[in-house]
Amino acid sequence: MPQVRQALVAGSFYPAEPYRLQAWLQQQLAVPSSSAAPALGLVVPHAGYVYSGAIAAAAFAQVAVPPVVVLLGPNHRGQGAPAALYDQGGWQTPLGPVAVDEALAAAVLAEVPGVAADPAAHAGEHSLEVMLPFLQWLRPDVRIVPLMLQAWSLADLLTMGQALASLLQRWPQPSLLLASSDMSHYVTATAARAQDLPVVERLLALDAAGLYRQVHQARVSMCGVYPVTLLLATLAGLGCRGGELVRYGHSGEVTGDEGSVVAYVSALFR
Repeated sequence: MPQVRQALVAGSFYPAEPYRLQAWLQQQLAVPSSSAAPALGLVVPHAGYVYSGAIAAAAFAQVAVPPVVVLLGPNHRGQGAPAALYDQGGWQTPLGPVAVDEALAAAVLAEVPGVAADPAAHAGEHSLEVMLPFLQWLRPDVRIVPLMLQAWSLADLLTMGQALASLLQRWPQPSLLLASSDMSHYVTATAARAQDLPVVERLLALDAAGLYRQVHQARVSMCGVYPVTLLLATLAGLGCRGGELVRYGHSGEVTGDEGSVVAYVSALFR
C-alpha cells in the first residue's frame, strides 16, 4: 500500500476544514491574473497563511502550474538525510491527496548527487506542506517531487543544481521549481528590510553564489537559503536570466508589531 504523508499543520498554519480552506483560496486566487503563464521557478514563504499567505498567493496567481512541481524546502528540525527526498506515495491535505511523481523522483535519486530517499524526514516539517493547497487549487491533478535540505556547501549546491537542470531539460513533461523560504526572523521591521533587500537583489539577479555568501556573511536568518540557492543554480542551468519581485512584506503588517517581525518575499522566474 503506498505511503501517504498526513497533513501536519492543517488547523494551525492553514484551515483544516475543506470549506474554509477553499473559501480562503477562492478569495486569494479566484480571479485569474492576466499575466498567468508558464514559469520556470517560484520563491514563496511558508508561514501561517494569516501572515504570509497573501504574499505567496500573489506569486501563485501569476503562474500556470504545469503537471509536475519540484518542491525545495528547508529542514527546520535538522532530522534525516541532508537532502531528503519523499520518493513514493503521496501527501494528504484537506483538499485531498497529492501524488508524488515517482518516475521523476527516481531520476532525481539516480542523477542528483547527495540526494537520498528519506520520507520519514518529512514527517515533522511544514515548509513544503503549506505550498500544496495553492497548487491543488490551481491544478488539481498536480504531482510533486518533495526535496528537503539541511546545510550544504555552496560548491555542493551548485553541482546539485547543474545535475537537476540537466535532468529537467531532458524530462518529457514540463515542470516548475518551487523553493520555500521565509526571510529575516525576529528583528525589527527596519532591520529586516536592511538585511533582506541585498539578499533579494541577489535572488532576482539569479546569483546563487552571491545570495549564499550574502546570507552567511551578513548572518541573515533566512531559513531557506539552501533550497533557494539550489533553485537559482538549477534555473541558471535551465537558461533563466533573472527574476521579478512579486511582493515583500513582514508579519508586523498583520499584527501591528514592527518591533519583532518575520519577513517574507515572493518572486517569479520565467
